[in-house]
Amino acid sequence: MRVTSNKNNLDVLYEDNHLIIINKRVGDLVQGDKTRDKPLNEIVKEYIKDKYQKPGNVFLGVVHRLDRPTSGIVIFAKTSKALERLNKMLRDKEIKKTYLAVVQNKEIPKKDTLIHYLRKNPKNNKAIVFSRPTENTKKAILHYQTITELDNYNVLEVDLETGRHHQIRAQLAAIKAPIKGDLKYGFNRSNKDGGIHLHAYKIEFLHPVKKEKISIKSIPKRDTIWRSL
Repeated sequence: MRVTSNKNNLDVLYEDNHLIIINKRVGDLVQGDKTRDKPLNEIVKEYIKDKYQKPGNVFLGVVHRLDRPTSGIVIFAKTSKALERLNKMLRDKEIKKTYLAVVQNKEIPKKDTLIHYLRKNPKNNKAIVFSRPTENTKKAILHYQTITELDNYNVLEVDLETGRHHQIRAQLAAIKAPIKGDLKYGFNRSNKDGGIHLHAYKIEFLHPVKKEKISIKSIPKRDTIWRSL
């Protein structure tokens, strides 16, 4: 079931008694942080409370996160059973997440597997990329292929094999193909909306309770580059 309008302006891609899957906008914060801006998980709680007229506190588990300047699919669990099972599925790599990224450089292979070792720097909230294992690094693997070539950019489809902090942003920047608008990782100018051209557009997994296959896509449409897809 898809709901596209409600008083919280949520784009609900899927909802049942166990899960709710949201199409996150650029700038939305998935879970609260030191900025104290209202996060998406609190907005979704309000949506559930209002829709089902629930008294008291609403349970909502954050299954995974997207960076604030990134858009696309985010899963939340509506029950503790679903949250526990989805967390295990994430650890066991049973949830397949695919992204679209618009990158600057056309001088890269059309298709490749990137393997790096990432270390998070909490001072500037950035991932440092290494070509080989070193102290406090985690292995990062992604696969990409070029799906569209535009005048100034390439559009890549990216499949994650691991889920590290800023992984796609850092690994693409490491091959000198920074994501459009991503000043933190070397792109030369920001986007007007403050976001970056990275979108979580497809997710596939077995429903943690019903054991049915869930496959959801969300194509971004916020500007001419995305609409070219």
